[in-house]
Amino acid sequence: MKTPDPVQAPALKKLLLVDDDEAFRERLAVAMKRRGYETLTAPSAAEALRLAPAFGPTAAVVDLKMPEENGLVLVKALRERFPNIVVIVLTGYGSIATALDAVRLGAADYLTKPADADRIHEALQGKTPSVEAPLPEVETPTLDRVEWEHMQRILSDCGHNISQTARVLGIDRRSLQRKLSKYPPNK
Repeated sequence: MKTPDPVQAPALKKLLLVDDDEAFRERLAVAMKRRGYETLTAPSAAEALRLAPAFGPTAAVVDLKMPEENGLVLVKALRERFPNIVVIVLTGYGSIATALDAVRLGAADYLTKPADADRIHEALQGKTPSVEAPLPEVETPTLDRVEWEHMQRILSDCGHNISQTARVLGIDRRSLQRKLSKYPPNK
């Protein structure tokens, strides 16, 4: 009777990468392949949901901001279809509210861009940055800056429709126009 080899290669992870930025998506796919992942890329949530069943992903990296769908919708759909999938949300528009939404919907981590392949790999493995590693200096934005960024995000989500954005924010349309006409606060 042959005994099993004690050193076995780890199971290959099937990673679904969903980002509308083609250059970033393809560079990340190459980097993750080097780290032992079998990768499949998709430019949109709809395409990802179309391709996912045949691929059977065990992990996914999902961009939050995509033209047709919000990445959070995809997080929820992937977790429903693949209950054990590990989902990491990437965004250039980080906020506490969307981070909480992502985690509530089942994301394992929420990273702001630019996130390098090593950091994404660590997140997929469930590792957090070392406590001993120096944290980068982050300047806390002012309340005015946070408000301006929030208005810009809602405006974008509403297709740049001022009236609809004002209704969503619960403020007068003219007040919103005045706030948007100002330059963004520096910090």
